[in-house]
Order: sequence, then structure tokens, then C-alpha cells
Amino acid sequence: MNYQPLRLWTRTAFFTLFVLAPPLDIFRLDLTRGNFILFGQDWTLGLAAFQSGEIGAVEAALNLISRGFIPIALIIGLGVWVAWRYGRLYCGWLCPHFSVVEMINALMRRASGKPSLWEREPLPQRQRDGTIITPARQYWLWTAFAILGFAFLWALSLLTYLLPPEMIYHNLLHGELTRNQALFLGVATLVLSLEFLLARHLFCRFGCAIGLFQSLAWMANNRALLVHFDRVRGAACKDCTQDCDHACPMRLNPRKSKRHMFTCTQCTRCVAACERVQAPGEGLLHWREGDAQDHKTAQQAPIHFIRRAK
Repeated sequence: MNYQPLRLWTRTAFFTLFVLAPPLDIFRLDLTRGNFILFGQDWTLGLAAFQSGEIGAVEAALNLISRGFIPIALIIGLGVWVAWRYGRLYCGWLCPHFSVVEMINALMRRASGKPSLWEREPLPQRQRDGTIITPARQYWLWTAFAILGFAFLWALSLLTYLLPPEMIYHNLLHGELTRNQALFLGVATLVLSLEFLLARHLFCRFGCAIGLFQSLAWMANNRALLVHFDRVRGAACKDCTQDCDHACPMRLNPRKSKRHMFTCTQCTRCVAACERVQAPGEGLLHWREGDAQDHKTAQQAPIHFIRRAK
């Protein structure tokens, strides 16, 4: 089954929510008020009432537990459980950063033949479905536009999570940004532009704390969801140009064991690529729950011809 259309919907919806949550007062931290805003309501710990003598120490402690500890524990607990059971599902299906990673990877491949500046060799131009992706320099313009555009949108969205969105958008549209607001937007846009240009999946693999904790929880579960390689039918890879490797946004080799797939985002693009090569329903990569054998298998697939194509 090809999950990519569904992933496009979930990623688009979550990215839209990420951008619109502050203007719609769904969730943000208002530094001018000194508290969070949740669905249009002030979310505080109720300590101001304790400081003014309106409530006692017991009620203040209950407020800390009910408004602070319990919500945080529930969010962290749910996140750990999802990661333990399904891996980095948030990264592959929701994360607004990873959505940008995949888009810029595709544009950079159209511009240079490689999904990142650090690839040694360009990917094959001819695809298994007969289409040909020929690098064209004009796509560098679209790549640069996407990098700068998404970097600025990210910077602007982050700022609206901290300050009243109506104030930020008004100041921006009327050219009345304060020095600090303009400095934040400028520095954040520069840093994110460099990250989108040079790092992207490298940041996801080595720099993202949320991704790291998901991976650690996933590795602890022998039966977690994973991409399984059918080694028995491994000879079917003989005529393949490693389409599954080329499809992976994290630049992993999906045929390796789980410990080599530590940063897999469960995007299933490798599964879809294998289906295109082998025929629908006959792919060698399957998205399913793991077992003890998958967890213990450390060796690579014993097939000498699965090296990356030059």
C-alpha cells in the first residue's frame, strides 16, 4: 500500500496548524502576559492568586499538579508510548521541519541530480516507471526561493508563538517592526536558511532532541513498527538501482537491520519505491511490527550487489 498521499495530507494539515495556531489562539506563549494561551484562554499555574493571598498553599499545590505536572506528564507519556510502539512517526507524518526537508530534497535533486550538497554521486536520472529526472540549473532558483521562503515563514511563526500575532503581523505589513522583532526575524531566517541549505536531514539525524528521544524509545521495543527487508527473496534486488536508498529522505539503507535504521522516520517512501520496482504487492520491503529476530539480526543482507549504484 502506498501511504504517500495520506502522508501528504497529514503533513500539510499539521504544517498549516503549526502556522495558524498562534493567530487563532489555539496555542502560544504570550510573553506580554507572562503565560500560555490555550484555545483562547489564559493557561496559568494560578500562583498569582497565592501570592496575593486569595488561595492557600494546599490549593496552590493542587493548581501546580493539575495545571502543570499532569498535562506535561500526559503529553510526554503519550509521546513516549507512540514512539515506543511506532518509532519516529511524528517526524515522518507530522513534523513541519521534515516536510520542508523533503520538499527541498526534491527541488535540489531537480537542480543538481543530488538531494543534498553532500552526496558524492548524483542519483540515477531514469526512474523505474520510465520517467526521467534531468537536472536543470533553473531549479536552483526555485530551491533558493523555497529555502528563504520557508526559513522566513518558520521565523515568523516562531515569533508569533512568543508575542501577540496581531501585533507582529500588523507591524510587519506596515513596516513598523521594533528593533528586537526585526532582529529576531533576521537572525532566525538566516540560521534556518543555512540549516535548510546545508543540514536538513543531518539535523534530523544528529541534532534534533525530539527525534533522538523517539529513536531511543523505539529501539527499546523489539516489536515496534519497522521496515522489514525480506532477505529470503533478496536476489530480486539484483536488477535494481537501489531505488529504496534513493527514496529515503534520511539517506538510510532500508535493507539493513533495525540498529542501522536508528533514525528511520517511518515515512515508508522506501516501501513505495520497492513496490514500483518489483510490482505492486511483490516488494521486498514491508511495513510491519518487528519481532525478536529483527531486533537481534545485526548483519547486512548477504547479497553482494545491493551496494549503492554509481
